[in-house]
Amino acid sequence: MKPRKIDHICIAVRSLDAARPHWEQILGKGPDEEYTDEPEQIHVLRYMVGEVGLELMESTTPDGPVARHIAKHGEGVMVLSLGVESTAAAVEELSTAGLPLVPAPDTGEVLRPFRGGHFAFVHPRAVNGVLLELIDEGLGE
Repeated sequence: MKPRKIDHICIAVRSLDAARPHWEQILGKGPDEEYTDEPEQIHVLRYMVGEVGLELMESTTPDGPVARHIAKHGEGVMVLSLGVESTAAAVEELSTAGLPLVPAPDTGEVLRPFRGGHFAFVHPRAVNGVLLELIDEGLGE
């Protein structure tokens, strides 16, 4: 597996409305994209900083993954996402190497669909407490 770039960094926040003004003052602009991903239970504001996305994520449910992360760790960096040529190939390689992957809560599948491609997560216990996302290059943009 050869990551091609850092695709994006996700920051878990309790409230997009509360976090947004501070980040927009720091970044000097509004979001480049806003979306809700119902299967992942998140509402996202994405800001491009050069070629890297900075995402503010809030949970759409009180028991979603972002809400659980905040309850355990507080607000802050939650995900580091690497752009790879093929998420499926990266998952196969990492599975063979014995790294634990995180299945989707709704389907149990490791490969999760997104914008015509896929993303997957490596469990934080395997990578120094970081929730590492692998995403087909260009899909997160």
